[in-house]
Amino acid sequence: MPLFPAQQLLWLQDRLNRRTFLSGSAASLGLAALSSLIGSASGAEKAKPALGLPGLPHHKPKAKRVIYLFQSGAPSQMDLFDPKPGLEKFRGQDLPASIRMGQRLTGMTAGQGKHPVAPSIFKFAKHGQSGQPFCELLPQTAKWADKIAFVKSMQTNAINHDPAITFFQTGQEIAGRPSIGSWLSYGLGSENQDLPAYVVMTSQGSGRPADQPLYDRLWGSGFIPTKHQGVKLRNQGDPVLYLSDPPGIDRGMRREMLDELGELNKLKLGKTGDPEIATRISQYEMAFRMQASVPELTDLSKEPAKTLEAYGPDVKRPGSYAYNCLLARRLSERGVRFVQLFHMGWDHHGGLPAALRGQCRDTDRPTAALLTDLEARGLLDDTLIVWGGEFGRTVYSQGALSATDYGRDHHPKCFSVWLAGGGIKGGVSHGETDDYGYNVTRDPVQVRDLHATVLHLLGIEHEKLTYKFQGLDAKLTGVEASRVLKEIIA
Repeated sequence: MPLFPAQQLLWLQDRLNRRTFLSGSAASLGLAALSSLIGSASGAEKAKPALGLPGLPHHKPKAKRVIYLFQSGAPSQMDLFDPKPGLEKFRGQDLPASIRMGQRLTGMTAGQGKHPVAPSIFKFAKHGQSGQPFCELLPQTAKWADKIAFVKSMQTNAINHDPAITFFQTGQEIAGRPSIGSWLSYGLGSENQDLPAYVVMTSQGSGRPADQPLYDRLWGSGFIPTKHQGVKLRNQGDPVLYLSDPPGIDRGMRREMLDELGELNKLKLGKTGDPEIATRISQYEMAFRMQASVPELTDLSKEPAKTLEAYGPDVKRPGSYAYNCLLARRLSERGVRFVQLFHMGWDHHGGLPAALRGQCRDTDRPTAALLTDLEARGLLDDTLIVWGGEFGRTVYSQGALSATDYGRDHHPKCFSVWLAGGGIKGGVSHGETDDYGYNVTRDPVQVRDLHATVLHLLGIEHEKLTYKFQGLDAKLTGVEASRVLKEIIA
């Protein structure tokens, strides 16, 4: 029904009043947040580290930061950490139906006429006073047996790579949720005003170079403000795009340009109240500071020769796992809250023995060197290390089985991860699997339990770290029951 002129005037006045009120309120909130992000209007004054949420941490934390060594593609648990020597007598026999129990298979092996049991060809030995078993391919990591806590009863819902990695990163299989690093940035803030709270690095494995791809959304912030998303350091060229000023632009000129641009953005923020404008201003400031901090971060010239040697020959090659491990230590000692390394190449459907040797050559020595380096600098006690992939591998062979070669398909119901440092009780093994390494027989652990444990070690009660989204208090651990693994906490 058309409005009469008087009604139109009242309707317009009402809309303007509401718009003015909402815009002013939002702008006030945005400007308040902005002032805590960049400190001064000009930006020339040095900013303070970004604070987290009021009331956090909820309890005294055991860890201040996390280094997550994500082994993308799914390492084979029974070839690395969970030996099953009794399987040799069943070599080549079909996996019993009593063991499989109707569990779903991927399309890659569901049509196989037979699922022959494939015992690991690698030797295992017990290490340390705790007697933790390690594969012969991990001699350096094995030296840390008494500082490592294994979780050998991990389970997940997803059976394919993308939803499985997304689940580990965000607590959901469907893309679009905040990643774990974003949750920590949002909840705890940053300890360093010159570097992001959340940094990501990737490396390509030599075991299977053409492996599953990774997507930037895996370290995205979802519905949390974008200033909390992970910043990826590139493997080639400038670690961050546009890190260098163009020819003819010096630091003083760049500072002046950012100040003027900041004033324009603040005017827009005052009119619209869009919090993403505040984020944009703060990120421009962060980018300016990173132009000085990142070159210093990646300059390894002052690292002792002994330290470089410990990480192995690849440490000077940008983009290698060894190089990224050393940068992870340098980032951690500079106060970066969450550092995540993605090492690709673990998806061994065929030719597993040769590919696994390559992956372990990539990772064993640098991983052990990272632990040694952190401990030597007094950082291991408050830095939590997490090592693991998105699911496990099957005990049966995908494709042909021979005395020296086999492959393994995806297996979500039984796999291993390990943790160290940051409040972890070393030399323990949580959970058990059956004689085939196919089912969990004691203390199953879900992905959200691992998330809850990481948050707990950082002083966060997982049910209380929330963000209002679509009318709900969204959480990393979702709405399903999750528990902290107190059995592995010192």
